[in-house]
Amino acid sequence: MCGRYSLFANKEDIAERFGFDLLEDFEWEERYNVAPSQEVMAIVGSDKGNRVGTLRWGLVPSWAADPKIGYKMINARMETVDQKPSFKRLLSRRRCIIPADGFYEWKRNGKEKQPYRFQLKSKEVFGFAGLWDRWQQGDQTIQSCTIITTEANDVVKDIHDRMPVILTQESEQIWLDRSIEDSELLKTQLVSYPADEMELYPISSLVNSPKNDRREIINSI
Repeated sequence: MCGRYSLFANKEDIAERFGFDLLEDFEWEERYNVAPSQEVMAIVGSDKGNRVGTLRWGLVPSWAADPKIGYKMINARMETVDQKPSFKRLLSRRRCIIPADGFYEWKRNGKEKQPYRFQLKSKEVFGFAGLWDRWQQGDQTIQSCTIITTEANDVVKDIHDRMPVILTQESEQIWLDRSIEDSELLKTQLVSYPADEMELYPISSLVNSPKNDRREIINSI
């Protein structure tokens, strides 16, 4: 699964990396402990190129009776993303990329859980594969997203059996291309990121609380 991540890169650098025009009124602060139910940066494709905005993390399907369902839908499994009603329609129509520069998982040691940070060896920003939807009821509108997960690679699997889908730059182009609706082609992009390009290290339990959102979280212990 993926339940926490970071994105503290400069927003101008993120715009250059993902090829979108940075709107003057778009605001993004350094984030070291992004958590479900919060607004997250997301990129979608359009006829005029990639666009950036924010989505609430925790998918609320357009047909949901209660928006609280989003708390249970922070992730979607790639194995069933083309089968479950919540995701099947979105796979062909509403895909997004969620930029990040690291994510966290916890390993149980007896009664304790040790958090770890995962990142690219290059320390570069990368993109999670995501899906989004728009829920409306009366005058309330929620635009939300979920992060797709896949089997863990050799770096992650000792800590957790799942990991978020990190797209390659080639896969990002396919993922954001709105003309592509072939679910089989799209699912071939949802694979484990190469283990030899990733690294991990233990971090402080500060990350356990979403209230802690500061640089000290990413320090190795």
